[in-house]
Amino acid sequence: MKSWIDYIYNFRELLNLLDRFCLKFCDKIGFPVSIYTCIKMFLIAVVFFIFAAITVMIVLWIERRVSARFQSRIGPNRVGFEGTLQPIADTIKLLGKEIIVPAGADKIVHFLAPIVVFTVSFLAYICLPFGPGLIATDLNLGILYIFAISSVAVVGILMAGWGSNNKYSMLGGMRATAQIISYEVPLVLSVVGVLMHTNTLRLSEIVHSQGGGLFNWFIFRQPVAFIIYIIAAIAEINRTPFDIPEAESELTAGYHTEYSGIRFAFFFLAEFTNMFLISGIATCIFLGGWHGFHGLPPWCWFLGKCYCVMFILMWFRWTFPRLRVDQLMNLSWKVLTPIALLNILVTGISIFISK
Repeated sequence: MKSWIDYIYNFRELLNLLDRFCLKFCDKIGFPVSIYTCIKMFLIAVVFFIFAAITVMIVLWIERRVSARFQSRIGPNRVGFEGTLQPIADTIKLLGKEIIVPAGADKIVHFLAPIVVFTVSFLAYICLPFGPGLIATDLNLGILYIFAISSVAVVGILMAGWGSNNKYSMLGGMRATAQIISYEVPLVLSVVGVLMHTNTLRLSEIVHSQGGGLFNWFIFRQPVAFIIYIIAAIAEINRTPFDIPEAESELTAGYHTEYSGIRFAFFFLAEFTNMFLISGIATCIFLGGWHGFHGLPPWCWFLGKCYCVMFILMWFRWTFPRLRVDQLMNLSWKVLTPIALLNILVTGISIFISK
């Protein structure tokens, strides 16, 4: 008989136990299984949304405190203990702000843009393995699905720039489109070396292949690919030093200049949601996923590694100055992409020799 501690350690077993109980209860009272499945899918979506919202609040507070340390400031420390409730206060403030739409804007496109940007980043979570079996949908093409669905976010960004009827917004949307499309190339190429080693696109199998010890993690076998991935991923989510689409000194606020209230909050939520997403992908592909030393549940190791990667992203943001547009594009096409291709070549040769 397993104790509740065993179920906490392997959270998936607790979920399976609850699912079996619900199925038996539905069968006993004659409730349709199809309707139960739909309700279960809706509840899973709600859980992911709550998890994303809580994660954004935690990461936002951490980034504010980290940036304050880097800049010799105090940071938020008034609302709650050491400012821990500041993100909640900011959320309430954004919810209460008036939504202003420019007179000449395309109101439908202007309304749909933040929804598209957030929904796309939210959908990618279903293939992220938080632990052994702790995954919403373990697709055979998991990593390909995440990259494909994430790339659709550029459509929402371009919609925001076009629908606002603002030259600054339009220029920011066009910059974001060029940047995201350019950096998708080295981003995808950076993980090809890992896929050559594992012969699978399923994220759970990639994590399983890194079991057995610290040095089985792909960060030690593909260090160049890891560096390329981090740089390209930062550019994909438009964070400093790659925040050209939102350059305050040039474009006011870029593609979301004309957004306020809850609509602006959706863009803000999408940015930090993507931040956790790319950290989760890096954890699964390069850092061993949920594997770690004994003593902690697997999902704790996964979340801990994700927060370590996010700290690196914060470190980047508050250390390096913003690049110019030409520097940003040259880095992608003339530096990262050739190195990623060379890494694939070297990886293929090493695999061929080792056989």
